[in-house]
Amino acid sequence: MYTAQGRIKQSELMTEYMPLVRRQALTLQVRLPASIELDDLIQAGMMGLLEALGRFDATQGATFATFASQRIRGAMVDELRTRDWLPRSVRRSARAVDEAVRRLEQSLGRAPEEVEIAEALAMPLGEYQQLLHDTNSGQLLPFEELVADGAEPHSREAGSSPFDHLLDAQQRETLVAAIEALPEREKLLMALYYQEELNLKEVGAVLGVTESRVSQLHSQAVSRLRAKLNDSA
Repeated sequence: MYTAQGRIKQSELMTEYMPLVRRQALTLQVRLPASIELDDLIQAGMMGLLEALGRFDATQGATFATFASQRIRGAMVDELRTRDWLPRSVRRSARAVDEAVRRLEQSLGRAPEEVEIAEALAMPLGEYQQLLHDTNSGQLLPFEELVADGAEPHSREAGSSPFDHLLDAQQRETLVAAIEALPEREKLLMALYYQEELNLKEVGAVLGVTESRVSQLHSQAVSRLRAKLNDSA
């Protein structure tokens, strides 16, 4: 139960942080398939803000703004993860790509070329590239949510153990090493998309390729990274 003053305080904070919810929703939306509605992201973000209001503990050291921002983004990502917008056949094919990349990297001792992956899948290159484009529609999520299994940092309880934090650190180190091993163009793509937060069209302008080609390269890079992370698990 809250006091009347507490309710007023919460109402004021909701009003104050609503623009933050919208900004985060807009930032995320431009990097997602067109089928994702802005209002759905905002609604999920508002639920995250409500959760932040109920769970914030000033003694933990973080400011409310930081805590709320993480919960808002986390709620939006959780909403996206519940949407299974890829057909099962495409998901099966995506897993086949991951496995082909893993086998080729082990046998070749390097990152396989696109044509080598297509050959390993017994696909014409054009068909493989179309598959990459199709699978990418379900992969345009914040990267930690894309490659990791299990609970994400934003959803873990505040009292998680030091061992949990150690695992996070080890996973980050593995991920950094995997990104460093990417072919140069894919490494630059990932930096532009995830660090600089450019959308696919903007990344394409920097790389001098079409937006569709960026989609293909992104999907291929994700398969390489998942193969590396699965090997290290």
